[in-house]
Amino acid sequence: MLEGTLRGELLKSQKKALRKESFLMANLYGKGMPNVYATFKTNDFIRFVKNKPDLDFEVKIADQTYHVVVQAYQKDPVTNALVHVDLLVLQKGVKTKFHIPVKVHGTPVGLKNKGILMLSKERVQVECLPEHLFSSFEVDVAHLDVGDAILVRDLKTPTQAHILENPNNAVVGVIKAK
Repeated sequence: MLEGTLRGELLKSQKKALRKESFLMANLYGKGMPNVYATFKTNDFIRFVKNKPDLDFEVKIADQTYHVVVQAYQKDPVTNALVHVDLLVLQKGVKTKFHIPVKVHGTPVGLKNKGILMLSKERVQVECLPEHLFSSFEVDVAHLDVGDAILVRDLKTPTQAHILENPNNAVVGVIKAK
């Protein structure tokens, strides 16, 4: 479990001072609950999020535990350092929109025929209950040749989840190298 500290609303100079001390600003929010402003040690947060197997995880802030998922984050445009993160608090029985990552497996046949594997969508937007949240879309691309693609409608989804993307959009494909 990741632990953070509770903070109030801060001035710009106070946020800058916290960032210099390698703290990450976070905003926890959910339907029908007041926003919770928190800070995490940046390196601890990145290490924890990279090594978690699922999309959802628990954070502890000021004696209260929240079940959350990363909804959005901001990076510094110059240094590419993580500056701010929005965490959505999961509530049982409340349908929510999630961005589910696409994981590609296999080596396409088209790579031998001078093709390039192109991942068009790294994440696909899905609406479901938090109880039915899954960690990723697993896509096997071994059968793809030059000109072939896997579309959004070809993704295997649980029956409880509903994809919110255009079903004719390509997720991954093999294109001809120029």
